[in-house]
Amino acid sequence: MRDEPTLQRRTRGDSGGVWQSDTANDGDVVQRGKSMKRTTRLTTVAMLSVALLLAACSDDGSQGGATTAPSFTIAPDDTAPEPAGPIPDDADTETIAAVQAAVDGAPGGCDPLDTTRCLLPFPSNAYTNETASTDTNRRVAIPAAGLPANADGVPIDPTEWNRNDGFSPNTPILAHLPGLDAEASRLPKWTDIGSSLADDATVVILDLDTGERIPLWAELDAHAETDDERLLTIRPAISLPEGHTFAVALRGMLDADRGYIEPSPAFRVFRDYLLTGIEAIEFRRGEMEAMLVALTDAGINRAELQLAWTFTVASTRNISERMLHIRDEALAELGDVAPVYMITSETPNTDDDIAVQVEGTYTVPNYLTGDGGPGQSFNYDSDDADALPVRNGTIQATFVCNISVATMNGTEPAHLVLYGHGLLGDHHEIDAGNVRAMSNEHNVVHCATKWAGMSEDDIGNAATTLGEFSNFDTMADRLQQGVLNQIFLGRLMTRPGGLGDSSIFRRADGTPLIDTAHLDYDGNSQGGVMGLMLAAVSPDIERAVLGVPGMNYSLLLPRSVDFDTYEAIFEPAYPSDLDRLLILGATQMLWDRGEGGGYVQHLTADPYPGTPAKTVLLDVAFGDHQVSELSALIEARTIGAAIHQPVAIDGRWAEKDAGWGLEPITYPFDGSAIIVWDSGMEPIPFENLAPREGDDSHEDPRRDPDVRAQKAAFLFDDTLVDVCDGAACQADHNP
Repeated sequence: MRDEPTLQRRTRGDSGGVWQSDTANDGDVVQRGKSMKRTTRLTTVAMLSVALLLAACSDDGSQGGATTAPSFTIAPDDTAPEPAGPIPDDADTETIAAVQAAVDGAPGGCDPLDTTRCLLPFPSNAYTNETASTDTNRRVAIPAAGLPANADGVPIDPTEWNRNDGFSPNTPILAHLPGLDAEASRLPKWTDIGSSLADDATVVILDLDTGERIPLWAELDAHAETDDERLLTIRPAISLPEGHTFAVALRGMLDADRGYIEPSPAFRVFRDYLLTGIEAIEFRRGEMEAMLVALTDAGINRAELQLAWTFTVASTRNISERMLHIRDEALAELGDVAPVYMITSETPNTDDDIAVQVEGTYTVPNYLTGDGGPGQSFNYDSDDADALPVRNGTIQATFVCNISVATMNGTEPAHLVLYGHGLLGDHHEIDAGNVRAMSNEHNVVHCATKWAGMSEDDIGNAATTLGEFSNFDTMADRLQQGVLNQIFLGRLMTRPGGLGDSSIFRRADGTPLIDTAHLDYDGNSQGGVMGLMLAAVSPDIERAVLGVPGMNYSLLLPRSVDFDTYEAIFEPAYPSDLDRLLILGATQMLWDRGEGGGYVQHLTADPYPGTPAKTVLLDVAFGDHQVSELSALIEARTIGAAIHQPVAIDGRWAEKDAGWGLEPITYPFDGSAIIVWDSGMEPIPFENLAPREGDDSHEDPRRDPDVRAQKAAFLFDDTLVDVCDGAACQADHNP
């Protein structure tokens, strides 16, 4: 590495330099048209300039003859960096030769911007084709060898990924820069997200649709054992707007000796406008030049860039259409009545909280293959990328409801709450002490079913998937079927012919034990993650409490002790640290269909058709070992939640306020909110590692009576009250 340079200003006759269009709309100068002939790949001005310059190139790619490009002018001198010294005469030829070697050496369809691994940098529009058939006018086109192979040499089949019209709104952004040092490069930290929007920020995400900068943090993968495997991970601090295109820009990237990390030859030929005559490069030049113009307009000097590229986020329809299709079709057939059900047991309880436990089954349309069990994927009637699931008979889902002693002995109908269980658990989590206490303290009947896709029944399929990720669609698809099961349980709880008409849910005098006019939701851990999705698509749930919540499993898993067991399968199957991080990032494209991150932008605003917007409360545990509070904060920023302040006990948050980007709550409050409950546990690490110091705070909020009282007021009185007396919210720790 050499000291960080600034590029020498070149004359027009040279191949590099900073160029800008003299047309009226710089952002519209060029566009990529990967599926088009070369003569139609670029829009008018850029097409003319590239054609003229290409005509001046000799067969070996070196410059010859006149190189005038009449549609471009040199940027004003005051934008030019100070010269770093003379550039060797053979620099262009060597660079072009290096680019040709990178193109020749890359597997078919892989991006030469980063030859460390196919798909890097990720995500990228280099892995899309243009099409008129999608909402983004793109279709993901990951090549057959693009995703990593497992230890048996089996590559991940990209077919399901290639149904997408863009990448995940919750994507990690991954790149490999050899020797990158986080401190020397001033990577923005999650403890100071505001710094990522500074004029001199070294990592930038620019929304090319709006011109706005995206808040973020950036980190090096702490799981990697060697620098060769260590990826730079950029984390947007919000869920990225659906259907938008973004530019990622890196500058000031230094190694530990503060040496400048050279851009790859393939990026340099775009940045410096060095014509190559290489087909794989030149058809992309239009889009890259448009991006560089947009970055320049945003105040980012292209001469300083070491890497930049674009990617497009999948559209609303593409992410949610399968779930909404099966919901709408199934509910239209059901009508405004309860599904068919059967009560299989009625068990008196002898403890102080629950009087009767009721269990049974109910009928739900099946949209999966086979019997709809673990390992089954959506049932399609064609291989078309835009095909929607087709009904395949029915399944019998199980449910359990607890009727509390307070409900049985009282005179008021109980509040109905649909409960969501934790990671790979089951519906009998409503038997946990905190849920039973909530039932009895606040006159609640909780009912639950298994989260099909990530319940105890799915553990075997999860293990299979960790060994061969081509199987991942079976998890994502069954999670969507699982949400349909939850919606049908809600109908069983509230609609005519359902539980409210059963004698079990009525007193001896015939008066109802339950209030079927209202349905709310409460869930913890995985129930908070999946509850976000359920609340966003449920036509019936009014309010939701998401306990120790999060979203975006590609962020959550590397930061969770819960992943230890599953990584013991994942790591031998995919021994490379780099590959595992890349797989988790790419898999988020499918996970969005079946977890809260794919639906968060339609939870409190911009609801889906036929779906009311929701008001939600996020109860977060400070220092949580299982679900990182970082993802809950991303969720809160995305939905516009307000935050309780002080966020934590004085001095407990590292560096800057973790409530960045969130307005403080003014009590009493009737909007969506996030509250961090501090039970005195150790803070989470700065790195993308699971917290392991001291006790885990994960279950502390739900076990605290003050939290339960606040939840009850939020759900049943439609107001958030301050139970923390204006101080930081503290929960009792229960080891």
